[in-house]
Amino acid sequence: MKVISEAKIFSCTQSKALCNKIAKAYGIAVGNITFSKFSDGEFQPSFEESVRGARIFIVGSTNPNSDNLMELLLMLDAAKRASARHITAVIPYFGWARQDRKDKPRVPIGAKMIAKIIEIAGATRIITMDLHADQIQGFFEKPVDHLFASTIFVPHIKSLKLENLTIASPDMGGSKRAYAYSKFLESDVVICYKQRTKANVVSKMELIGNVEDKNVVLIDDMIDTAGTLTHAANLMMERGAKSVRAFCTHALLSGDALKKIETSNLKELIITDSIALKRKNSKIKILSCAELFASTMYNVHHNESISSKFIDY
Repeated sequence: MKVISEAKIFSCTQSKALCNKIAKAYGIAVGNITFSKFSDGEFQPSFEESVRGARIFIVGSTNPNSDNLMELLLMLDAAKRASARHITAVIPYFGWARQDRKDKPRVPIGAKMIAKIIEIAGATRIITMDLHADQIQGFFEKPVDHLFASTIFVPHIKSLKLENLTIASPDMGGSKRAYAYSKFLESDVVICYKQRTKANVVSKMELIGNVEDKNVVLIDDMIDTAGTLTHAANLMMERGAKSVRAFCTHALLSGDALKKIETSNLKELIITDSIALKRKNSKIKILSCAELFASTMYNVHHNESISSKFIDY
């Protein structure tokens, strides 16, 4: 019987805190890698231990700026040239995913381009979580393990024991996700219909459904400027909701997002640590996704089933 050698885990700089948690949950230490930096901002990663013939996991979210993506690509290429046998890109947050289609003439399909670049750089497998659009899995030719933060969020929502629970989506695009949550939580569903004048600016919002005397839980895959979520929370409280919470997998929180959250009617915002939170906020609670990734990585390495990790609650 062939003995499976131990895997190795390495971290991009933007995901060090999460990678340390993943490695601890997995039961091994984070691998040794150094970064050389030039005065103009160019950088070069270097594996300081042998990876020849090994299965390695490189953990790094690709949220902007583009240095985060470039760092992952350089590490993949370095691993490939160092003769690693299996190179798995563990991307807790797959950045540039909002560019998953041509929504007007003469624009790129950025998510498709990024997928191809990651494969060309050397990734033989991809593990990610809550893609902005499910079809992005099809942009890759290599296997993609698409995990769901619902495996973390649903138990927490149940633990809150909210009466008159209603699941809500902040836009029409998230309705499928909201209905999936409501199925397992046996709750009503409310959908927000919004119109934008331009990216990140909501010009009009209306509710489809009743929130009066309800404890509402907003579900979304990401929160960027927080404009949509806070607008939805304020509107729901105006329509008679008892409370409004939000569960968002990826906390980009750009611009004045934290200020909007603090001054909004959101009771709390629950996120994962797929992206490091830059600044603390009294309304924000973090649920770690480290155990989810660690158990998936362990099963992948030991050729065990990971289908239970895909369950979209």
